[in-house]
Amino acid sequence: MEIIPAIDIIDGKCVRLTEGEFSRQTTYQTSPLEIAVRFEAAGFRRLHMVDLDGARSGKVVNVSTLRQVANETSLKIDFGGGIKTDEEIAAVFNAGADMINVGSIAVSDSEKLASWIERFGGEHILLAADVRGEKIATRGWQENTDLDVITFLRSWHERGITQAFVTDIRRDGALNGSNVNLYQKIIDTIPGLRLIASGGVTTTDDLTAVADAGCQGAIVGKAIYENILTLDQLINFQNAR
Repeated sequence: MEIIPAIDIIDGKCVRLTEGEFSRQTTYQTSPLEIAVRFEAAGFRRLHMVDLDGARSGKVVNVSTLRQVANETSLKIDFGGGIKTDEEIAAVFNAGADMINVGSIAVSDSEKLASWIERFGGEHILLAADVRGEKIATRGWQENTDLDVITFLRSWHERGITQAFVTDIRRDGALNGSNVNLYQKIIDTIPGLRLIASGGVTTTDDLTAVADAGCQGAIVGKAIYENILTLDQLINFQNAR
């Protein structure tokens, strides 16, 4: 199982939110580039970047930070947050992203996302399913919907999406473990989807649980920044699995 470290960005700085609430924000002094370089040196190959300014405003903001990280590392980057237009997706790919991660537009403008799948290929689009109580939330987790996560994922898998990450918002940044039961349910229902766990990973036991459930990857954020899981621990786990 691949470990994917995360960098969330507000005002060009690394931050972590707790349970998706911007009012519960922790800002870290190390720059996104410094952290990305550290991730690459430790042996990671992937990086998950979220422009939280973009997610909140509905317009990409931190593309310059993406460009800097892409130019200075060889990490395979998925980048998201506020991507809504053809111009924005082109700018993100031109800045060095290997994939975009999108969620809100899959709800608000499904035809636009379908056109991107046709143009760029489903393998270059990482679908984000952010959930509260197994219902999709959008716009940087600020808006709740009545859309069931399994229905959402199945529909997009049938339209060409090959990979998705699911974040239980109530667990994200809370350091209390992942929603393994939800991941197991999704994998059992949509076995062809490459599922990535996100939110709540705190220990190597959490990683073992999501790997045993069938997840192909796990995004890890706050546990790294709070020195609960070391980079060596994560790399050793990845190499062992």
